[in-house]
Amino acid sequence: MQKKHPDRDECLKMLKEYNTPDHVVRHCKAVTDAAVKIASALAAKGFDFDIQLIEAAGLIHDIARVEDMHWLAGADFAHRNGYSQEAKIIRKHMTHSLDPDPAKLKELDMVCLGDRLILEDRYVGIDVRMDYVIKKAGGDKKIEKLINEKRALNKALVANIEKIIGTSVEELVNKGAKDA
Repeated sequence: MQKKHPDRDECLKMLKEYNTPDHVVRHCKAVTDAAVKIASALAAKGFDFDIQLIEAAGLIHDIARVEDMHWLAGADFAHRNGYSQEAKIIRKHMTHSLDPDPAKLKELDMVCLGDRLILEDRYVGIDVRMDYVIKKAGGDKKIEKLINEKRALNKALVANIEKIIGTSVEELVNKGAKDA
């Protein structure tokens, strides 16, 4: 049975109960902050997002990050707890390809974009984040090619979002970051 989306406190409680490391919790919070800010800016321009779903899925997207195939373990955990919409986002967040057309954006895209802009707990942008993923892959040319293809799509989407919201995504995400 689908439950209402967990609120921030419930998500933080789940992260604690799952024994998610503090640095991963900080990452999840930063990804969520970025995703919600971008989705809210787009919503102000007429886009329709379930912000509560973006917040909940973002906060627990890496709940199982220290496990092998963490996206599957995390999705299974969310599903077992009655959060099937969050589970769908968690399951896809590692492999989902972003479409550069903002008209096609869904909640999954917002969480994935947030994750692709944040390295650990700070905004670094697409290039630094993708370079980190390539380095982590340890020279696997197939993965490097795939990441670079996704890099181009991600950068095109960010440019299109910036045209719509009238500011840079970096400025938007970093606005108020010291206060959070």
